Amino acid sequence: MEQATQTQVKPATPAENTPIDSTELHRNALDRDTKGGKQPKSFFKRLFKGRERVSADAGEKNNWKAWLYLAPSLILLAVFTFYPLINTIVIAFLKDYNYVTQTNSGFTLDNFGTVLGLVGQTSSQTTVYLWQCTKQVTDGVTHYYFSTSSGVLTEVYFQTDVIKYALPNTLLITFITVPISIIISLLISIGLNSIKAFKKVLQTIFFVPYVTNAIAVGMVFAVLFDSKGIINFVFGLSGNNSFWIDQGAGLGNKPAWMPMFALCVYIVWHSLPFKILIFLSGLQNIDKQYYDAAKIDCAGKWKTMMNVTVPLLSPQILYIMITSFIASFKEYTSVVGLFGMPSTDGGGTKNMYTIVYYIYEQIKGNVGYGGAAAVLLFIIIMIFTAIQFQVSKKRVYY
Repeated sequence: MEQATQTQVKPATPAENTPIDSTELHRNALDRDTKGGKQPKSFFKRLFKGRERVSADAGEKNNWKAWLYLAPSLILLAVFTFYPLINTIVIAFLKDYNYVTQTNSGFTLDNFGTVLGLVGQTSSQTTVYLWQCTKQVTDGVTHYYFSTSSGVLTEVYFQTDVIKYALPNTLLITFITVPISIIISLLISIGLNSIKAFKKVLQTIFFVPYVTNAIAVGMVFAVLFDSKGIINFVFGLSGNNSFWIDQGAGLGNKPAWMPMFALCVYIVWHSLPFKILIFLSGLQNIDKQYYDAAKIDCAGKWKTMMNVTVPLLSPQILYIMITSFIASFKEYTSVVGLFGMPSTDGGGTKNMYTIVYYIYEQIKGNVGYGGAAAVLLFIIIMIFTAIQFQVSKKRVYY
């Protein structure tokens, strides 16, 4: 009894009072391999190591199936995209290239100079550069003359259709039709997305022009903008102000902007359906809670559209902007469908020329000039696309 009473209960040490940490025990169990200099191994790596190896081996064995499925698409891309692209670049640097006989006179940069109006030829087919010529203006017409070694002045002829008509028209079409078509299609998409009655019917109606032949649409617009068409009838236009597209020789002086206006209206109308389709798909993926939050903050429709809808549609806007710029730089069928030729003054000038129209015409004549123009167009498109991607880093929200 004395010993029992003398025995004192020892206070518990801190380690005994500390609760057991299962996570720490699990970590210690996994890190036992660190003893003896071994690197720690993940528990899951050790557990599924065998399965991962089997899965990797199976994937490597089945790679041929993936290439087999991709083969038709890769063959089509190689034949109809990559080969023509590479071949066009090569042809652009070949002099006097003959597409039938596959012959040429060697490497040259004169094709690019000819397209840009820097390289010309005399009547004897002698190549002369612009800075070697003397400029003379007679009755408002500019002539260039080259002095031969014997001192005889010979007139030099330069191709100025690209610099004077094709490039300005292409840039004008691009910077007018692309912003206007994007704004109009965005507003139409927001309107279609907000209505409930006949929603599918209206979407179908707006999409019909996209599957309609461009030449057929151009013929319809040619009738609308005819001198005796419905446009002149509605707005009461007559005289010189009524010749939108049929501005043949002998019709007097007409405003130069009229055929370009008709062409831009046609391009904008024909490009709306695809943009509306893309914007509608983006609008339907926007979470409704953003609009509920805007209502709670008493934001109006305009502020909601500019601060909610447009930022959340920025990926679609970027995609539409890039594809629209590329399409407008390649405009050709609209000119053919609406005017039938790159001129509205009876063929005297090519005032409705575009770069692609020039390329198509050169295919029948000098393929090297067409290839050089195609390469220049490719470079211009790449520059504008790179600028858009650079701007999108700060303006697009994913």
